[in-house]
Amino acid sequence: MGEPVRTPIPRSRGWLPIVVLPAAVVLLTPADWPRWAFMWMIGGAVFLGCKWLTWRRTPVAHVPLWRHLGYLLAWPGLDARTFLQESLPASERPRPAEWASVAVKAVVGTLLVWGIAPRLTDAPPLLRGWVGIIGIVLVMHFAGFHLLSCLWRAAGVPARRLMNSPMFAESVSDFWGRRWNVAFRDLTYRFLFRPLTARFGPRWGLIAGFVFSGLIHELVISLPAQGGYGGPTLFFALQVPAVFIERSRLGKAAGLGRGWRGWLFTALVLIPPAGLLFHPPFVLDVILPFMEALGA
Repeated sequence: MGEPVRTPIPRSRGWLPIVVLPAAVVLLTPADWPRWAFMWMIGGAVFLGCKWLTWRRTPVAHVPLWRHLGYLLAWPGLDARTFLQESLPASERPRPAEWASVAVKAVVGTLLVWGIAPRLTDAPPLLRGWVGIIGIVLVMHFAGFHLLSCLWRAAGVPARRLMNSPMFAESVSDFWGRRWNVAFRDLTYRFLFRPLTARFGPRWGLIAGFVFSGLIHELVISLPAQGGYGGPTLFFALQVPAVFIERSRLGKAAGLGRGWRGWLFTALVLIPPAGLLFHPPFVLDVILPFMEALGA
């Protein structure tokens, strides 16, 4: 008997929610809602649309229902094929030290949000807001996502860490491609970089990925803040020449993609312009009110 014939996936499958859900939030959210609530609503809508897209365009057979539901409802990653189809070697299951690192990140983030930030009453509001941002990111992205990864891997499901020690990145490419929010990287690689690279070459695929990142962050950051427009797009646009420089002959000769020079170059590319991404309108009008709502 020959191999079963696979039915091609229609190109339109899975794309509707990624457009409809954010549009519904924009149109239906009451104008008097707090801006931080709108931020979480629009961010959740974008994420659910992306999640549905990756699931609908990943046909799998003989996968139990609980695994489908786990991917859709209890895992923030966007690599459906790996989560649904692959098995995890016993050597990659979490060890006690990894569980401990999750707890440490959760404690540090909690202290920043509820311990240190409330004591900064005499400090500039931007400083207090940035302390809150760092704490929230530690609790949610680093501790929360890592905890989910540990739980799934303990159950034998290959749910790799989404925040893979980004502070140790030795190049801008390493930071965005392998260490920071791997879920978003999986999405853009599959649906933007790979198709555009095949048609126009890797440079245009790379540019498209960063432009898309900028637009998504405008939607989730600038729109709720009602200000700071263009900042997130500029932040991600700056990553493009940085990647080209570190991959150039001169950049390689200078060691910008490895070692301490690569680490320093990456830090200079990411940290000083971070105020473009998390701009003052977002910090002051979204983050600080959200912290107050949290009792911080």
